[in-house]
Amino acid sequence: MISAMEQRVRHYWTLRSHDFGAVRKNELENEMGQKWLREIERLLPEKEHLRILDVGTGTGFFAVLLAQTGHQVEGIDLTPAMLEEARSLAAQRNLDIVFREMDAQALSYAEESFDVVLSRNLTWTLPEPEKAYREWFRVLKPGGWLLNFDADYAANVRSHSMQNCKVAPDSPYGHIGMTDALQQENDEITLTMDIGQLRPAWDLRVLRRIGFSDCRADATVGQRIPWNVGFDARADVRHLGKESITPHERG
Repeated sequence: MISAMEQRVRHYWTLRSHDFGAVRKNELENEMGQKWLREIERLLPEKEHLRILDVGTGTGFFAVLLAQTGHQVEGIDLTPAMLEEARSLAAQRNLDIVFREMDAQALSYAEESFDVVLSRNLTWTLPEPEKAYREWFRVLKPGGWLLNFDADYAANVRSHSMQNCKVAPDSPYGHIGMTDALQQENDEITLTMDIGQLRPAWDLRVLRRIGFSDCRADATVGQRIPWNVGFDARADVRHLGKESITPHERG
């Protein structure tokens, strides 16, 4: 049974699913998709045919992008309408991707199931992000990596950032279909989920406490990929006794 807040989040993304799917489809078909692929590939372990879990897959952007390169990808999301968009996107490209309805904070996978867990713009919507991080750690194989692209969206709302402002309907980027009511709901959810501490510093502390090693934050992702001011956290769980946190910026 999901919480009332999770039901609210799911309802919000149900309303957004079709327009959000159009955004992600456009991204896959233009330079945005290639930028994301280059960004991810430089962080992935040097191994072919990785088993990858896309947590909070939404309309399947990351799952499709990586399945097209030959990786075995599964995508999970809490919103059935989003998963329908993802399945349609994968079918259009003749890709065999498993999409499941699942809570990112309570995975039904066995321990050490995946080489990589990745996520984009999810942890800001989770009532218990630390619980989610622990689950992601649990399903990673020894030597597995976590890539989390997210941002301190609560800080954006508090500062009245225009990052998520409405854009033209034919724009390939941003948040098409956003009404004033949806924007208000987005802002309220964002502030409700605020952990009350600066990110990604909070995330790095939590990841280290859980047992991740070689954790790094990159605040320059948004400079390379428009509309995404974020960070990533990488984890090599082989070195549980040799934890280290190294914030850095990559050019």
